[in-house]
Amino acid sequence: MSKPEYHHSIQQLSAAEWNALGAADNPFTRYEFLAALEDAHCIGRASGWEPRYLTVRDAHGLAAAVAAFVKNHSYGEFVFDFAWARGYERLGRRYYPKLTLAAPFTPATGARLLVRPDLVRDELAPRLLAELERYAASHALSGVHALFLDESSRAACARRGWLLRRDCQFHWSNRGYTSFEHYLGTFTAEKRKKARRERRRVAEAGVHFETRLGGELDEPLLDRIYALHRDTFLRHGHEPYLTRAFFSHVARTMPQSLMVKLAVHGRTVVAAAVFFLSSQTLYGRYWGAAAEYHSLHFEACYHQGIEYCIEQRLERFEPGTQGEHKVSRGFEPAITWSAHYIADPEFRAAIGEYLQREGAAVDAYALEVQGHVPYRERRSLGRFG
Repeated sequence: MSKPEYHHSIQQLSAAEWNALGAADNPFTRYEFLAALEDAHCIGRASGWEPRYLTVRDAHGLAAAVAAFVKNHSYGEFVFDFAWARGYERLGRRYYPKLTLAAPFTPATGARLLVRPDLVRDELAPRLLAELERYAASHALSGVHALFLDESSRAACARRGWLLRRDCQFHWSNRGYTSFEHYLGTFTAEKRKKARRERRRVAEAGVHFETRLGGELDEPLLDRIYALHRDTFLRHGHEPYLTRAFFSHVARTMPQSLMVKLAVHGRTVVAAAVFFLSSQTLYGRYWGAAAEYHSLHFEACYHQGIEYCIEQRLERFEPGTQGEHKVSRGFEPAITWSAHYIADPEFRAAIGEYLQREGAAVDAYALEVQGHVPYRERRSLGRFG
């Protein structure tokens, strides 16, 4: 096995080798997604996301890798550590720069420690984590933060002694539904009536939906989708993380992984919801609308996504962060995980105590919310619970 190497661009590596590490199915760990972020200038030194792709090779090529980024802020991560940074500052210490393992701007669970399938993960994962700790120490980084971990990455970090942190999202699970009406049939009568009323209001407004995969999106249509998406960000006070060029790039290089639901009134696209796909999961990412239509957001971002999952027999729908309003529409609380290596022993102990209290509160919240799902039959807590 070779010595670990670091690369400042994904394009210094082979797409085939990278995707062969098990990264191919999740759209946000694919080489093409990371390359699109680089080419469209969404990541890089100017954005505060400086790539440090860690790789290890053997006689057969790329054996293991990590998509890591040197960060001088915490924006675009969706695991909030601003209070930790303020604690460092109060004592005259530097929290930034830090090292983050993540899919940039993407709060979706995925593999963070990529290992070629023919190799023993439990042997290589600790080596990758130890190397990241060494890199942090040698480059005066305050720590390493692995975000939205899949089960194997979480277990590896736990065995290494990294601090584990939980959060709660709301996910939808396909339990063999044959149609949207079949799905609604599992709701209580009150919640079923509400969902039907929401859908009816959109239809009565004269809005219908069209589904387009990446290969079916031409540049004028991408212009329209991006303008709607950008306007939503601007109304919340900031520019979007992703540039217009990013959408063209992924539509071209990941045509089967990008899906857009277009809300059309007459011949005009009045709203768009942007999704990504894996073989089993739909990921809701962005949305934008040019006008106010009653219940349009719920229809475009949630009902349309659920219906698509049923039609395509996808197992799960992850619509992103936050939003208790998702619960009444069939999404259930699901625990997500991050892991944190804090270099300073004093801060590591303090943060560890905080995470124990926070974790108990998150678990209690998830259990409480589970009692409000719309289903007639009560279900256990969702994924990773």
